[in-house]
Amino acid sequence: MIVSLPLDTLCPSPRNVRQSADAAADLQLKADIAGRGLIQNLVVSKAKKPKGRYHVEAGNRRLAALQALAAEGAIAPDTGVPCLVVESDPVAMREAGLAENFQRLSMTAADECRAFGQLIADGADVEGVARRFGLTVRFVEGRLRLSDLASPVFDALSRGAITLDVAKAYAVSADRERQAYVYEQLANGYGATSPDTIRRMMTEASIRAGDRRALFVGEDAYVAAGGRIERDLFADETEARWLDIALVDRLAGEKLAALADAAASEQELAFVRPILDPWVNGDHVAGLQRIDVAPMPLTDAEVQRIDALEAEIADQIAILEDERSSESELVKAEAAVQDASQALRAITDRPPVLDPELQSQAGTFLLIDETGTAALHRSYFRIAPSSADEAEEGNDRVSDTVDAAPGRGLSQRLIDELTMQRRDILAVHIAADPALALDLAIFLAVVKAETRTLEQTGFALRAGPVADPIGDFATPDAAASIARSQAADGLDRSWLAGDTLAERFDAFRRLDEPARGAWLGHAVASTLDASLGGTAHRCAFHDHLGGLLGIDVAAWWRPTGANYFDRVPKAVALSALAAVGGDELARRYDKAKKAELAQSCERIFAGDFIADVAVKEAALAWLPDAMRFQPPAHLVEILDESDLADGPDGETGDGPARRPAGEIASGGSCDGAPECEAA
Repeated sequence: MIVSLPLDTLCPSPRNVRQSADAAADLQLKADIAGRGLIQNLVVSKAKKPKGRYHVEAGNRRLAALQALAAEGAIAPDTGVPCLVVESDPVAMREAGLAENFQRLSMTAADECRAFGQLIADGADVEGVARRFGLTVRFVEGRLRLSDLASPVFDALSRGAITLDVAKAYAVSADRERQAYVYEQLANGYGATSPDTIRRMMTEASIRAGDRRALFVGEDAYVAAGGRIERDLFADETEARWLDIALVDRLAGEKLAALADAAASEQELAFVRPILDPWVNGDHVAGLQRIDVAPMPLTDAEVQRIDALEAEIADQIAILEDERSSESELVKAEAAVQDASQALRAITDRPPVLDPELQSQAGTFLLIDETGTAALHRSYFRIAPSSADEAEEGNDRVSDTVDAAPGRGLSQRLIDELTMQRRDILAVHIAADPALALDLAIFLAVVKAETRTLEQTGFALRAGPVADPIGDFATPDAAASIARSQAADGLDRSWLAGDTLAERFDAFRRLDEPARGAWLGHAVASTLDASLGGTAHRCAFHDHLGGLLGIDVAAWWRPTGANYFDRVPKAVALSALAAVGGDELARRYDKAKKAELAQSCERIFAGDFIADVAVKEAALAWLPDAMRFQPPAHLVEILDESDLADGPDGETGDGPARRPAGEIASGGSCDGAPECEAA
């Protein structure tokens, strides 16, 4: 029988099956009870002590919410609470608590959305609903946005065909027609259940509020001009989409043009051209010549300050790399590196100094940076002689936002078709000249990495350093690093002196074949990704190349305390010792401390110890699996089956004979591996 019991006679049961809590959900329940009262009764049993008290067997979250409301003065401490009183059978009580918590079915997201939508349709207001359910207004608005999804999208959510996250991606815009269109486009294709893909397609006709153009224009000016803004109710509250891109570009162009005119007058430049593009490209500098300017020279005090900052950065990086550093030391070191790096950039990032005699001829560009601030480009240009007459017909201080296009009067479709046909004509002639094609491939692969030029090549081919897994790691004293540095220093760079791409290319072709070949090797080598051997994510092709080249890694890299043994568990170091000298060698160092073990291992694997000849040879050849170039498993099986039958000239059946340590190419040498000197 359900009776009303005073709140202050109720206490949690020691048999409560729910041991974890959700603070946010508890706050929602408390707000719900405050606004609506208790909807579901509690299940209680009489407590043996103290007399007149009751244990709440089911409904402890509701009890906690009621007690919190009483503590706040929202309800009286002795408020009557509807309770079902049951017998104090421990097993039955525990089962009752478990049943109430276990036998629950949460509402689906679609049902939630419908329910919130119906509440608003019945006359409730968003703020009131949010308050009574203990939710944020933004959460309720989000559910209402979902309830108004295009029919096919909401039906898919109701059926469980799409997840709530996918539905939220569609709801990033309230445009129901676009929702239906995107859903139809993706329904049977790749990306149908990818929120990122959906969100991108829903917003591709708009720009983010954080876009540099939007930041430059400002929300007030955009809205005053009639611009529309749509906020993403499922992202950060500051996130929004600006729907009228043409209006943004017009406002930004007008504002930037006015600033460009002012900058040209203030700095007495021939022109300042405003550009809405994020960078200056070849089209922008057409008809212009770059003026060489040098940055402002450093003072002696600044040079000394740079040296001090670089030393400080090196000291802090040493702390970051030291595994013994505490968490607080790491945090302080990281902050110190950032501060010192920022101070270093403030000194070294210096604007160029323009010769006063050239000022009346020089001009530059005004762009919008990522923070939405107008900034002058660092380079200066003059109008090329062939374009001077044409330039004189207009204003000396050019402030057009868009230069005259070569295809003026042609549709964009036609321009695109013509460029493709012109490309094909050029391609067929290049393909017919293999010698030129090879020179061109080498040249294009390195020219962007070796020079700073805005001139367009018209090719997608290029080579350059790849992004390493970590950016603050270098091994300048390693044999391979020294060899690569020496090889790069030995490249013939005379062709880089040309002023244009055409001049550089012609000069490059005049290099002899070995010089051009060296550039080819440099270009290809610079594109190598970092990879590990012996792992599930290894690069099998790298392993294959290592086998083809007969690379003797042990001749180039030895494990030391700094690069390996200090960084691995003690068991790994002992395992390495056992691999070269058996369990007996490993047992000698079993009781050694980690630092002592690492020091001993470094000496042993460098061959600097007294031992059996076979053990020393094994130690000098040992490598961790991560540094090996392992042949593919199927190749190992083939080699095993053939018993590695000897071929001519002493070669085995697996390919070329093993190349001597230190030799890196046919007829070449290591130029830096220590084994070269021993040879």
